[in-house]
Amino acid sequence: MIDLNDLRANPAAYQDAAKKKGIDISIEGFLKLDTLRKELQQLVDDMRARKNSVSKRVPAMKEEERKTALNDMKKLSDDLKEKENELNQTESAWKEMQLQLPSIPHESVPVGKNENDNVVDRIEGSLPKFDFEPSDHVTLGENLGILDIARGVKVSGSRNYYLIGDGARLQQAVMRFTIDSLVEKGWTLFNPPLRANYDCFMGTGFFPGVDQQNIYAVGGQDEHNGPIEPDNLHLIGTSEVTVCSYHKDEVLKVEDLPKKYAGYSACFRREAGTYGKDTKGLYRVHQFEKVEQVVLCKADEKVGIKIFEEIRQNAEDVLKALKLPYRILNICTGDMGKGKVLMQDIETWMPSRNSYGETHSCSYLGSFQSRRLGIKYEDKDGNKEFVHTLNNTCIASPRILIPILEIYQNEDGSITIPDVLRPYMNNQEKIVKK
Repeated sequence: MIDLNDLRANPAAYQDAAKKKGIDISIEGFLKLDTLRKELQQLVDDMRARKNSVSKRVPAMKEEERKTALNDMKKLSDDLKEKENELNQTESAWKEMQLQLPSIPHESVPVGKNENDNVVDRIEGSLPKFDFEPSDHVTLGENLGILDIARGVKVSGSRNYYLIGDGARLQQAVMRFTIDSLVEKGWTLFNPPLRANYDCFMGTGFFPGVDQQNIYAVGGQDEHNGPIEPDNLHLIGTSEVTVCSYHKDEVLKVEDLPKKYAGYSACFRREAGTYGKDTKGLYRVHQFEKVEQVVLCKADEKVGIKIFEEIRQNAEDVLKALKLPYRILNICTGDMGKGKVLMQDIETWMPSRNSYGETHSCSYLGSFQSRRLGIKYEDKDGNKEFVHTLNNTCIASPRILIPILEIYQNEDGSITIPDVLRPYMNNQEKIVKK
């Protein structure tokens, strides 16, 4: 949700933003609806005032005058009811259209239609060189007995898996290392709810829209007991939803900003629309774990950009500690979503793909989410402003296990455990077949 006063003052800028982001919406059409809503609201208010005024005077009227007044009031009531219905329909359309309005992208964002137009900002680290024929992470994991995709599919359907023994321990090591890294830097750890109501998904910008198709609804059909009544809850695809909603409808103090939260949770995605894409292995799965950075800060773009750099750097620090090569992408307007002002992805080198694969995403959303969630702060003069929000994937697994397993593999099929993870695995140096 965006600042409507700014949109009314700068409609061309928002139409341009919609065009660049590939959003089919008419700002002129919205403004006409906005004007109609105001006019109807004023008309309804005037009619209600007239009705109340006559109602108060009726008891003091003479018989004939009262009869005329009551007849007039009946017609006024009928007209008022008609206009109230018209106002309700207009306001409903106004609110629905408002949820589709885009944020204006930062001036540094490259203009483009889709992921093919994203721009490489920089590349970090050297690509691995093998003096043997390297295996992919699936072959490595299955041979070592630490990954079982076939049984995951048998139990839970496609794109599911088991991490076993040292595979499960490796994932936990990555998570714990990342969490400790953030906590050491002063971040507050959250273990948030894995389900959220519609308002929280709407507030963070996932509903309504294309993202909604990837969210699991709680409820549905049970093959043995029949339909299960939906309870307006959905499984989160990122802890951004529940961590960002933590302060929903609250007013914070400016001296308490920024709020720096690290949400650690399981996450769930349908991966709708990706049939036949990245189906092999752990790249695109329905269940994963993630440490998500969420920040609430002052409504100052300079402050927001500075924090954006900080949270992306936190993710880079983890990759550098793991000694994994990666690159930073500047995400173009057509690939960044309606609410985002600035976005970068981090892609880590994955030998089996012979390319970089997305492992992290970093976003600055201005006041887009806070306006939907009703999160404000009060400055020292008593003025209230909507906070600005940011989020970043500090680590997500099992996808990050792909480069770890593939880059750290040895000719005998064993995996050397990265130095920084060994303290979390009882100082074990290698994963070997047992």
